[in-house]
Amino acid sequence: MCIRDRSGATSAMGPGREAVEDDTIPHGTCRGRLPDMRRLFPVTDVTDETPAPGGADGREWTLAELAAAYAYPGPGPGGREPWLRGNMVSTLDGAAQHDGRSQPISCPADMRIFGVLRALADVVVVGAETVRQEGYRPARARAEFAAAREAAGQGPAPVIAVVTASLELDFSLPLFTSPLLPTLVLTGAGAAPDRVAAAEKAGARVIVAGEGAAVDPARAVRALADLGHTRLLTEGGPRLLGQMVAADALDELCLTLSPMLTAGDAQRIAGGPSVTLPRRLTLKSMLEEDGFLFTRYQRA
Repeated sequence: MCIRDRSGATSAMGPGREAVEDDTIPHGTCRGRLPDMRRLFPVTDVTDETPAPGGADGREWTLAELAAAYAYPGPGPGGREPWLRGNMVSTLDGAAQHDGRSQPISCPADMRIFGVLRALADVVVVGAETVRQEGYRPARARAEFAAAREAAGQGPAPVIAVVTASLELDFSLPLFTSPLLPTLVLTGAGAAPDRVAAAEKAGARVIVAGEGAAVDPARAVRALADLGHTRLLTEGGPRLLGQMVAADALDELCLTLSPMLTAGDAQRIAGGPSVTLPRRLTLKSMLEEDGFLFTRYQRA
């Protein structure tokens, strides 16, 4: 499930999860054969001789089973409220990347879940530095999820929303020139008019979500919800995730714990100033495959 910088470069913001076209590609850090997946939490005392996602027996889960396990909260009495989910990977010693990329600390199951999380989302929110470093591409439609997305009232693929203060982006990228759905650019009211014009000329839709140049994460969530995008997914980078944590805008964190040690000075999954008091999340679920733990935490 990694989406990080393909170039291997690092920056103050840092790359986010490393977007790839095929989310089932095995990597050299994992075994060639996909091992079995087990649910470790929540624990159930219901047993069955047939291996199943709800039981302790392991097997490779189908995409539909993973989608059910990671489903967004349903609508409440007043309709569907926005829900912002983060998706990151970390080593045992806290590194969110190795040599500037997350792919070396990931595995096929991580990539598989990464693709499912994208397929469930209305919009993928990503920092500008991640877009610049990776040559970020539009999300693609996946036939396996077409019927489910249509039934949920979603488009063929999630919209990409880029958070940027400067709008210093390459608007000739396919992300802006040939997405299935127009790319959104979230910026502040003080953004340079010529850069706003360049973004709109390329086909992007510019959304003001903050005073001055900066983007207010809570205001960005509201702005996206006003457009009908209530199932939100962010893939970083670490500075953007840190801003969302600081603004108390993050509702859920899907964190893959990689059974690796890297040492060094790699970034953590969230950067920026620390919060006044640590915010506690509640463990919603935990899966395991080949030593990797796939955790899902939500607001307490």
